Amino acid sequence: MDIPPFALERYFGKYEFSAPHMLSAADCETWTPGEIFAMEEGSLDAFCSMRLMYTESQGDPALREEIAAITGGSIGAEDCIVFAGAEEGIFITMHALLGPGDHAVVLFPAYQSLFEVARHVGADVSFWQMHEEDGWRPRMDELRALIRPETKCIIVNSPHNPTGFHFPAAEMAELIAIAEEHDCWLFCDEVYRFGEYDPSARLPAVASRYAKGISVGVMSKSFGLAGLRLGWVATQDTELISRILAWKDYTTICTSAPAEYLSGIALRHADSIIERNRTILNENRALLEDFFDRHADFFTCQAPVAGPVCFPRYLGEEGAEAFCDTLIRETGVILLPSTAFGAGDAHIRFGFGRRDMMPALGALEEYLTAMERNGV
Repeated sequence: MDIPPFALERYFGKYEFSAPHMLSAADCETWTPGEIFAMEEGSLDAFCSMRLMYTESQGDPALREEIAAITGGSIGAEDCIVFAGAEEGIFITMHALLGPGDHAVVLFPAYQSLFEVARHVGADVSFWQMHEEDGWRPRMDELRALIRPETKCIIVNSPHNPTGFHFPAAEMAELIAIAEEHDCWLFCDEVYRFGEYDPSARLPAVASRYAKGISVGVMSKSFGLAGLRLGWVATQDTELISRILAWKDYTTICTSAPAEYLSGIALRHADSIIERNRTILNENRALLEDFFDRHADFFTCQAPVAGPVCFPRYLGEEGAEAFCDTLIRETGVILLPSTAFGAGDAHIRFGFGRRDMMPALGALEEYLTAMERNGV
């Protein structure tokens, strides 16, 4: 069975490495290898003497210890599996978890692989809608109404892409209770964890709180290390881990030794990495809020709660996709329309986790000012 094209990746694939201004990135400011090596004395020498051999299929034990430490609770190194990015972790876990006759409920809008892979393996998918008028908060009574006897998994993403919503602690506890009540897996895409604007808003990883919880993490987003292509899945269920590892033997088998080594350094110094990127997020978020205030004729935005993205409504007559397509051609500014999420044509994802946001935002502002002068 063919799987539909990944709309977001195909859209970015046309422009991301040629256009001068990226204003829709979902990752934070990157780091150089030199900056990572500088965090730990002797790490560069050790790296240069490392043999480029195969790594363990489940991931380097020392790296998995660091992943377990940031996952918290009762999660140990044996409960973590390392992947070539979060996407591989999502793809393989869905294959290990779901099949024909199963039903999954997916928080929506969503990153496409969170529902498309479930469909591809034969599961039926229902969407748990988020509500823009409530700050993109979903409603628990609507989730309960979607659950069926054959519901096997609830799939969520928090902090959320593309809206910037983040479950409050009490609502996440209620979500876990609903999953437990119905004996469902709770699959939580946590790739934007550590991107909270206030550290007190950070939630414990779902895998650390629920026996059938699954947490997905990655070095790409809050850590700003997308080029390492390294992610992970954590769960307390040893049988599921065995099934995941069996599937992984048919994909990458193991991940890159240099990526594992650099990721280990970064996770040992996670506090300083996160603090720098949190500062950038908070500075850029304030600038973006001022931008939306100045251009209220074009955008209205529910304030994001965590993470490097937000999802304002575009108020122009032509629709979000047409606006974004014209914008990239005329200014070189990349924005991502909601059509890339299969979520209508009225919203646009902005990204504000990088230091180069202001030149991109300035180019967009010039374009909007010209539209206003011309009465558009």
